[in-house]
Amino acid sequence: MLAWVALLWGLEIADVATGHRLDGFGIEPRRASELADIVPSAFTHFGFAHLASNTLPLLVLGFIAALRGIGRFLAVAFAIIVIDGLGVWALAPAHSNTAGASGLIFGLFAYLVVRGFVDGRVLDLVVGLLVGAYYGTSILWGVLPVHSGVSWQGHLFGLVGGVASAYLFRDRPAEVRPRESPHPV
Repeated sequence: MLAWVALLWGLEIADVATGHRLDGFGIEPRRASELADIVPSAFTHFGFAHLASNTLPLLVLGFIAALRGIGRFLAVAFAIIVIDGLGVWALAPAHSNTAGASGLIFGLFAYLVVRGFVDGRVLDLVVGLLVGAYYGTSILWGVLPVHSGVSWQGHLFGLVGGVASAYLFRDRPAEVRPRESPHPV
C-alpha cells in the first residue's frame, strides 16, 4: 500500500509539473473514448488536497484488504475500479470530469464490511464491524449528493463494486466428495 500511495503522490507531482495534463485521465461521462480512462482515473487526483484526503483511508483499508493476499487484493481493487468507473461513466452529470481514489476507498470499505458475512469467518466479521464503526458515518454521507464538486456517483458505485467483490472473490468451500461405501452393492 505504501508503494501504491507513493505512486499516487508521484503522479500528482507529475500532474502539477506538467500543468495538470493528467487531469484529462478523469472520466467524462457517456463518451465512448472515455472508457479507456476508467482505470487511470482512479490514480489521478485534482490537486494535493484531494490526494491528501484519500491517502490515509486508502492506506488503512487497502492494508487490511491486502492481508488476505496480494493477488486477491489486486483482483478486488481492479473489480472495484472497473465497476465504479462504469457507474460514473454511465450516470455522472454531463460535462463533468471524475477522478481520484475515493471510489476505490468506498469499495474497499464495502468489501471489508461485507466479506465477513459472505465468507462466514469470525475474524472477518469482527474486522468488518470495526471498519464499519470507524468509517461508516463518513462513508454514508459520501454517497449523498450534498457537496458540489464531489462525485457521489463515484462513491456509490465504489460501494457497489466493493459488495460485488466480496461475492466475486469469496472463499469457496472445498469440494466435498461423497464417501464411497466399503461394501460394493
